[in-house]
Amino acid sequence: MNPQVLRRFIFLMVLLTLGAGLLFLIFGQQLGMAPGDFETKLGDQRLEDRLYDEALTHFDQALNEAPNHRGALMGRALVFIQTERYDEAIAELDYLIQFLNENLEPNDPTGRGVLAAAYANRGIVYDRLGRYEKALESYVAALQTDQETVSGPGVVHKILHGSEDVSTVRDRAIYLDQQLKLPEEERLLRIPEVDEKQRMHKP
Repeated sequence: MNPQVLRRFIFLMVLLTLGAGLLFLIFGQQLGMAPGDFETKLGDQRLEDRLYDEALTHFDQALNEAPNHRGALMGRALVFIQTERYDEAIAELDYLIQFLNENLEPNDPTGRGVLAAAYANRGIVYDRLGRYEKALESYVAALQTDQETVSGPGVVHKILHGSEDVSTVRDRAIYLDQQLKLPEEERLLRIPEVDEKQRMHKP
């Protein structure tokens, strides 16, 4: 066989093998996911990068594929919170909470975590709006639903994001409860430097 032809053949085979491997990585990952999961994952990445319009587009596409996809609903709510569209955030979280309460299976710990996170995030929104009684109600519901999910960042999160001092749902609930028991003129319900340490939740 002509050595040049052989070299070309080997080169083409290597290219085809690499191309097939790349296609498998891209599409194989999608094939193993439930409807809406891949778009939700893309939305989460855009959300992390603060590309909110792109994130919302992906979450909407996920919901087109799988109506009531809980990860996409939560993602939309987080976009609304980050862009200070608080009424829309509350509406989205209310819907997600109602849907999960009506459809959650008893042996679904991930779903329970999402429900707790939805309550916690709704509490944060109410907190930002100065609706402290409703914020406390949501924080208590989050803790009653799944305390571990909303207990604060783990060791890995602290290392990656340097958030050793994050205000947890429990911390904020205790503080609000104490303050709301005081006479109105003695209450101190907002401390910006502490409130800013609250983090949103997405299991």
